[in-house]
Amino acid sequence: MQPDGPKPVKKRKFMDRTIPNTINTDPAFAVDSQMYQDLLDMEKKLDWTMMRKKAEVQDALGRSATVRPLHLSLVSPALMDMQTTRTLRLFVSHTVSGQAWQTGQPEASSETPNPETGQGIPAWQLKVEGRLLEPPNQRSRDKNPPRQFSSFVKSMVVELERDPALYPDGNIIEWHRSPTQPVLDGFTVRRTGDTPTKVRIILHLEHHPEQYKVHPELGNILGIKEESRAGVIQTLWNYIKINGLQDKVDRKRIHADAALRPIFGGDVVPFPLLPELINRYLMPADPIIIHYNIIPSVPPPERPSAWDVEIKMEDLGLKARMSSVTVGAARETGREMARLDDEISTLLQSLHSSALKRQFLKSFADNPSAFIHTFLESQSRDLETLLGSGPSDGAHMRREDLQRSEYFRMPWVEEAVAVWEGMRLASRLQ
Repeated sequence: MQPDGPKPVKKRKFMDRTIPNTINTDPAFAVDSQMYQDLLDMEKKLDWTMMRKKAEVQDALGRSATVRPLHLSLVSPALMDMQTTRTLRLFVSHTVSGQAWQTGQPEASSETPNPETGQGIPAWQLKVEGRLLEPPNQRSRDKNPPRQFSSFVKSMVVELERDPALYPDGNIIEWHRSPTQPVLDGFTVRRTGDTPTKVRIILHLEHHPEQYKVHPELGNILGIKEESRAGVIQTLWNYIKINGLQDKVDRKRIHADAALRPIFGGDVVPFPLLPELINRYLMPADPIIIHYNIIPSVPPPERPSAWDVEIKMEDLGLKARMSSVTVGAARETGREMARLDDEISTLLQSLHSSALKRQFLKSFADNPSAFIHTFLESQSRDLETLLGSGPSDGAHMRREDLQRSEYFRMPWVEEAVAVWEGMRLASRLQ
């Protein structure tokens, strides 16, 4: 086991992407420097756009579309785009048992019925099923596992039109979904009897997001009859922008035109109150009503009756692709971007070193004598600082500095003179 020691300090990468000023100001590199600067500006804009879009995608993925938006700004375009309309095909069929045409016995048969086994008792069985149709030209990788029928239904009511005195075993059957109930592939209703029965099936579908019926007073203005709450808010906001009803100075004030004045109840409405006003004109969506006839005296149809209804739901394929943008794409491109950043940093570090070398050699080529004199002075000062024998320890001052008048105009001179005069005055008083 190796002894614990201090963790090695990671070497800090050179992340300065600016080109040295000596290169920027050089006419020979003006075109290349400008092209590089344009690329940096474009990269900043692209990074900002990607961050904004990524935030919208994450917001759409994290927020349920059924959540009631409290403000118009909460209706994200990405959230609206994740909704899709699919076709749900409903199947209704029935079977019969113990009927006269099946047993070969007349209707007034003397056979004693058996309530325990059901033998000799005419009966019929109603089935309500459904499945979601796949969209045309769908890619195989975008297909989702099939959902069971009851997951699309919030509640169902089956009404049987027959004499309750003859058939008192319940002519209204209700089913309401609850979190504890298992999902079902279909519903079955079994009843006894041999008389024709009219069936009325009332289905309340589970839309995502929840759909509402828009009151005609508002629906005629916006041109919609049934929509989600977020969809109504978005449509109203588009109407406000198209007609220029937002106040030019105070953007939180919405002016009502002749059509919206009865809806708003005034000429001006505060921006945050729009969702509350819209809720007054939203009603529960109309259910799906199916009429079906059961005639036990004749054989049932070989094929079930079918109805197609539209249902709003989340686009799971799009949601998976959007999720891959924030998760999968980041993993795939993260390493490549990190490699390119390292390569750019290495090249810029080499460019900075080359710029310093170029400046050094160019200064020497322009005036070798002055360059060597300045270079030796700089090296001499550095050496005196390292050895502690320079002016910093008060030992002596260089002759070159004493020969320059600007040396005595430095900020420390005035303070040094004051200290010296103070020391001299103190020595006299002793």
